[in-house]
Order: sequence, then structure tokens, then C-alpha cells
Amino acid sequence: MDEIHESLSFLSGDLIKKIEESSIIKKIPRGTEILREGQYVKVIPIVLDGLIKVFTRFSDKELLLYYIRPKESCIMSFASSLKNDPSRVFAITEEDSKVLLLPVEEVPLWIKKFPSINTLFYQQYNLRYSELLETINHVIFDKLDKRLFDYLTKKASLTGQNPLKISHRQIASELGTAREVISRVMKKLENEGLVIQHQNGIEIMIRL
Repeated sequence: MDEIHESLSFLSGDLIKKIEESSIIKKIPRGTEILREGQYVKVIPIVLDGLIKVFTRFSDKELLLYYIRPKESCIMSFASSLKNDPSRVFAITEEDSKVLLLPVEEVPLWIKKFPSINTLFYQQYNLRYSELLETINHVIFDKLDKRLFDYLTKKASLTGQNPLKISHRQIASELGTAREVISRVMKKLENEGLVIQHQNGIEIMIRL
């Protein structure tokens, strides 16, 4: 499985062999919920191709926390699985994805026997910590027009789409606000020449 070797090249050969023997690769269509809030984690995903978005929920509002890109994993799933706690987040594929699924019952054994696996999870902890701080800073300190524009440019960069085929309702859901608010702020960005709203998407008027 060359794609496993390519994505996990920093791990020892013996560990990669164990992963190949115990894990499965699954193709998951765009828009599939692969982890529910409150669900006990049975597998830890590593994205080989595609993109996954991870959310949290407060009351009736949802908030996008971070994206999982190729060669990355979901550290929240990892943490929940080690403690056997129900998941506090949920995850949805942003686009058609190919995912390596590690069985959680094997991971503690691998951690003891193959210390190189810690490299993977330390990297993910550092990455997600930085991204979560960035998300908190955006929510607390940035005005919504900046949050919205940063969100659009990041999504366009990650997906390679411009225009973005996305509704105001979906944007509102991912930013934890109301559709009417997004529509109003989107019009402000359009008046400033930062975006153009087409019938089939939102075009960002800068070079990504």
C-alpha cells in the first residue's frame, strides 16, 4: 500500500506493517458524517486524500473548529479513544475522501511497542492547538466581516474552488451564526469588491 507508506513515511517500517495488517482504507463520499457527537470512537482516521471538517456544538449553534487535510488525523478522536469517552465533536467530509482507519484497540499497544507513533500524535496536538487558538481569537476579537472573508479564502484555498459552491445557510452553520447575518455581511463584502455572488457560487476577488 504505497499511499500508506507515503503518508506515514516518518514512522518505523515495523509499525507501518502493523498498520497495514490491522487498518482499512475507506472511500467516503462528500457530505458524509463520519463521527457523531456523543459517539464512542472505534477508529482513528488519517486522511490519505480529500478533506474532513470537524465541528463542535453549543446549544443549537455549531462551530467549525478545523479541517483535517491529507497526512493528518483527528486528535479529538484520538483523545476520546484513549480515555474511552464519548466524542465531544462531530466530523463531516468536505469532499470525496480516502481515509485510513486505525482500530482504537490496537493504538495503545502500538504506543507502547513503537514509540515513533507518538510523532504522529504530537504533530497533530501542536497543529490543532494552534488552529484552535486561531479559531478562538477569530471568534472573540475579529469582526464578522473579517471572520467571513478569512473563512471563504481558507475554504477556497483548501478545496481549490473559486467560486465556492456554498450556501449562506451552510456558512452560517460553520461560523456559528444566523443565515440572515451572513447574507448581510456578504453584501458588505460584495460592496467592498472582495467577493462576487453568482447564482452558482461565491467568487473571491483576490489571488489565492
